[in-house]
Amino acid sequence: MPVLPGAEPFRHEGGEVGVLLCHGFTGSPQSLRPWAEHLAARGLTVSLPLLPGHGTRWEDMQLTGWQDWYAEVDRELRVLSERCARVFVAGLSMGGTLALRLAAKHGDAVSGVVVVNPANRMHGLAAHALPVVHHLVRSTPGIASDIAKEGRVELGYERVPLRAAHSLRTFFRLVDGELPQVTQPLLVLRSAVDHVVPAADSARVLSRVSSTDVQEIVLEQSYHVATLDHDADRIFAESLAFIGRLAPGVGEEAAEAGRSSQQEGTAAGG
Repeated sequence: MPVLPGAEPFRHEGGEVGVLLCHGFTGSPQSLRPWAEHLAARGLTVSLPLLPGHGTRWEDMQLTGWQDWYAEVDRELRVLSERCARVFVAGLSMGGTLALRLAAKHGDAVSGVVVVNPANRMHGLAAHALPVVHHLVRSTPGIASDIAKEGRVELGYERVPLRAAHSLRTFFRLVDGELPQVTQPLLVLRSAVDHVVPAADSARVLSRVSSTDVQEIVLEQSYHVATLDHDADRIFAESLAFIGRLAPGVGEEAAEAGRSSQQEGTAAGG
């Protein structure tokens, strides 16, 4: 199936510091594209892959599971690690869960973690019925576009394939057990109002990781897809500051390039 317009993966070859961005369940790179472009414009090397089964039609997700989604970001991390001196991982919702597992599994290869409204478990009575129900019902209504900002739309599926949701439930339980292996600096940004992932998930992550350098920021004006919402600019700025604190010099290449073009313009004008 062809990829939906706007759901394409994004890659940018920048400096020695790399960032791997992971999108959420039934979503696509579109939800993180502005974030990726912001980091790329400041000289970072950025990878924002399209997860298997995503970005086409929801029926395609029926053939994929957490092993496929994690394998994709794991490959991207290894490529970035060969290219860059320092690598950071980040993600939205399930993408945050993927980022946390990368940190748990890759240790020192990951310099820091940024998660936005990270998901930790399936909620509600229906979650307990998934092991049986996914054999009987193919899908339920989608969860995309939980955004406070008027006119903003997330490019995600209108249906949630229950076979994939069952796999996601398994993945959440797996990663919850691995969170104590996360020791890297951690930045958690969570929305005060989120209709998809409750604040309890962020609290659970913060209580389980072994990181000692931890910061939590509450986003007061955004819903779940905060990277496309009112607080998007704050997410971009805070994540860049977090990376810059741990990898000094980040952004200097972009600033230098800007100064050079400005000087060239002045010379041309003079």
